[in-house]
Amino acid sequence: MRQLPLPLALTARLSPVAVLAVAGWALTSGPYAATPATAHQPEQRTTDEASPSTPSSTAVPKAYAAAPAPCGSVPKATVTSLVPGAKPAGKEIPSTDPKLRRTCSWNALKGYDYRWLDVSYEITESSNAAQKAYEKRVSEKSGGGDVPGVGDSGYSVVNLTAEDKQETREGVVVVHAANALVIVTYNGSDFETKKAPAADEINKGAIKAAKAAVSALQDATAKS
Repeated sequence: MRQLPLPLALTARLSPVAVLAVAGWALTSGPYAATPATAHQPEQRTTDEASPSTPSSTAVPKAYAAAPAPCGSVPKATVTSLVPGAKPAGKEIPSTDPKLRRTCSWNALKGYDYRWLDVSYEITESSNAAQKAYEKRVSEKSGGGDVPGVGDSGYSVVNLTAEDKQETREGVVVVHAANALVIVTYNGSDFETKKAPAADEINKGAIKAAKAAVSALQDATAKS
């Protein structure tokens, strides 16, 4: 099969540790500065009310004390479906504080089709802190919409970029769940047609992975 050279942006993505280490704990990947070409339409949004400040002696315990193992957060069948050819075990990215921040990546080039999936967890001091961090991330990625039925608040956005006529479509889902944030990045390209996958495919894939990651977060806490 003819081997095709990867565009510079995607070549960098195939070395996740080098690229993501710059951010400290590898929150996301891919170009986010581009103007959204296609976005998930807004749906119902729910938010978590911040609790009034209380003395430390009576403070409500944090719902999540540590980030779960991210590479076990997405079922094998889901990984196989979203990233054909990738090893289901994934690759965890080194973190400066693995108790609070953990990320796993899956990527593969099968034939001419390339797919990349990241799942990240961030544990904050309180639900209020997580809500503020969630709102900040949402404000930085305009053009998307709310995702109902996941965590306390969920947001999804899909962007289309092009480099040397090669399109890449990327979806990002951010979820606020109690004092935790779950961030999923999913993208893809076709090196034969130079076209990107459909926005609906990328958006639904990112949301599917996000729901699995939130369930893994809840399950890990229930078992601890």
